[in-house]
Amino acid sequence: MANMHKHKQRVIRGIDDDLTAQFDAAAKAAGSDRSAITRQLWEWYAGRPGADLPERPEAPPQP
Repeated sequence: MANMHKHKQRVIRGIDDDLTAQFDAAAKAAGSDRSAITRQLWEWYAGRPGADLPERPEAPPQP
């Protein structure tokens, strides 16, 4: 079926567009994506065995 996701979608509210863009850019710089990074953070925070914090890329220079 079209538009059927393999996993149930979760929605996080209260995240502004600027933070979303910065998060996406950081995830891309780390060779990942928003979903993978978020999943790693949730697994680490919940204390799942073997879960580690995802690597964070260098911060971009501030203007």
